[in-house]
Amino acid sequence: MTIIADKIVFGGKSLGKIDGKNVFIPYAIPSEKLEVNITNQNKDYDDAEIVEILEPSKHRVIPPCRYYGKCGGCNMMHIESSYQKQLRLQILTDIFRQNGIDISGKTEIVSGPDSGYRARFQLNDGGLSQRRSNVVIPVEECLCAESQINEYLKNTANGGRPKGRCHLFGSSFVCDNEMENKSKFKIATEETKVQKNLPAAKGGKKLKIKQNHYFAGTLAAPENTMTVKLGEHKLSFDVRGFFQSNLFVFEKVCRLITDILPGGENILDMYSGCGSISSFLTEKYKNVVLVEHNRDALVFAEQNLCGKGHISYGMSGESWVKNCASSLPKFDACTIDPPRSGMEKQVCQWLCDSHIPLILSLSCDPATHARDCARLLSSGYELCKMFLLDFYPNTSHIESLAVLSLK
Repeated sequence: MTIIADKIVFGGKSLGKIDGKNVFIPYAIPSEKLEVNITNQNKDYDDAEIVEILEPSKHRVIPPCRYYGKCGGCNMMHIESSYQKQLRLQILTDIFRQNGIDISGKTEIVSGPDSGYRARFQLNDGGLSQRRSNVVIPVEECLCAESQINEYLKNTANGGRPKGRCHLFGSSFVCDNEMENKSKFKIATEETKVQKNLPAAKGGKKLKIKQNHYFAGTLAAPENTMTVKLGEHKLSFDVRGFFQSNLFVFEKVCRLITDILPGGENILDMYSGCGSISSFLTEKYKNVVLVEHNRDALVFAEQNLCGKGHISYGMSGESWVKNCASSLPKFDACTIDPPRSGMEKQVCQWLCDSHIPLILSLSCDPATHARDCARLLSSGYELCKMFLLDFYPNTSHIESLAVLSLK
């Protein structure tokens, strides 16, 4: 069957039509004429695979990675790099338009290296998972990984790597450890997770969490702790937890945020994690309020913000809104970086009612980001600027930053 790919959509597949029915084709590029085979039929759409490229796009290139198409990571390496960025921008623009928000002409792209950028890496039984299967692919290199990761993959045979799931972190941003001389790389397995003994509530009552008492019972394992330097800030975290993988772009984003913010007395950092963004916020605000449900991450936040004006709350955003928000002074600004599911409904509603003058909303999912921004816009905010944060070249993954001000 012959089809012409129309446009690329969220998830990286191209969309075309056969007899008026939508067809999604992986590894296709808009405007290409293709011979395809239908692999899965649904009521409203079909999935297809490329049999032959009849008229290739001028932006098609030969993927330099020998694992491409098998590994479950990259899905845009067959597209010329600068055009990849334009396609990701088109995806972001389409999703916001579907939510009634026009970001055309308001969006800039923040990017870094197209390869050798990934500091955080995960292996399963020593390799990478094959696309759409549980098969493990032994790998000797990853073109997206920083050199410290590739040095390990090259010098450690697959049989010598840990079984099960393990986490690697290696980067040129890592601080030298004076005691060990070199500490640019760290590996941690799931088995090394520390068992926590959180204090039990007496009499069957729920344990009440007070500010700065969240770390009772949590432990930071030194063997799994890594410290990086972004700008003038040293940031420590557990390599088994979440931390941005592309530090080249992340440093730019943190500096961009501080450049946008005017400064003042109080700022809220919702879903703050280990305080990486909060550390930069202390440059412009006398007091930073951190809200993060992961108390292990907040242990590191306390370390990262030591000596700087801040208050930390180890609880969900919903709980903080319900129990703490009303007792705090008014905020001059807010940064918010929720998980993929987006803002909790209670948090989004509180922001809509808060009258905070400036909100910087970050997201790793354009669909939930557009949804949340639409709610804020309907409550009286306006979208001043949008940034596509190009953390993951050669993939269709999109992160974004919206700058919203009160009308």
